Amino acid sequence: MASSSSHERLEVPPIDEESILFVEDDHYATDTVCLVTGGGSGIGRATALAMAANGVTAVATDIDEDGLTEVEDRAADLGLDGAVETVAGDLASDAALDDIVEVAASHGTIRYLANIAGLQHIDAIEDFPMETYDKMHDVMLRAPLALSKRVIPHIRGTEDGVGVIGNMASVHGHYVTSDKVAYNVSKFGLRGLTQSIAAEGGDGLRSFSISTGYVKTPLVVDQIPDTADQRGISVDEVIDDVMLGQSRVTEMMDPIDVANLFVLGFSRHARHLNGGDLLFDGGMTKTYA
Repeated sequence: MASSSSHERLEVPPIDEESILFVEDDHYATDTVCLVTGGGSGIGRATALAMAANGVTAVATDIDEDGLTEVEDRAADLGLDGAVETVAGDLASDAALDDIVEVAASHGTIRYLANIAGLQHIDAIEDFPMETYDKMHDVMLRAPLALSKRVIPHIRGTEDGVGVIGNMASVHGHYVTSDKVAYNVSKFGLRGLTQSIAAEGGDGLRSFSISTGYVKTPLVVDQIPDTADQRGISVDEVIDDVMLGQSRVTEMMDPIDVANLFVLGFSRHARHLNGGDLLFDGGMTKTYA
């Protein structure tokens, strides 16, 4: 069981205008669509709200319909300049991907795609269930490629060809920890996808990835007890030693902190960010003590 101090450290403050990064960009308007996967919770939800706050029509997709309702409600409470629309769908289904992109295009011009949806499973390689690996691969690596394939023609079809695909990678796309083979492989693969899009993009079409340490999302919080059991340590030890042990910043990021990186990365201010990775890990992968 997590202690009261652990719960306090994992609490996520509500998203409000003060926590959102606002930037100026001519394409940040309601006739511009940003498609966000994993939009029902965590980083995906925060990204949909942050992009909508910047005037864009964010189309959030998730398999969790209740989560999508919650992001719509939060958007209404905030009174954003843009809009949040939702479409439920299973990223492991090609038919669903077709429907998701069709719905997104019905709300305006698709210029931005945020591939954020993720899954986690904790097991050693010799015990890792392949059906779980296949599901994680389909959602976290195949779907970002398949959605990019569907979205790129929309970007190229605009008058100026300007559009950006952002992929949610991880420190585990730079180095790995044990018992997360499917997650590790997917995150390394997303960095390869990012660079492949950049290689084929041109002046208007860009791609970037974001690699963070641990973020206070349901995916991260839910894996803490499994990691504790796998390693035979306490929940507090997982947070202090496994998650933050190598970080120079001794707190986890909030989802809105990551969403703000998408806001910047999609904008004209990041026009030289193409194929690159935004590494915001508190020094985890580049320093040691």
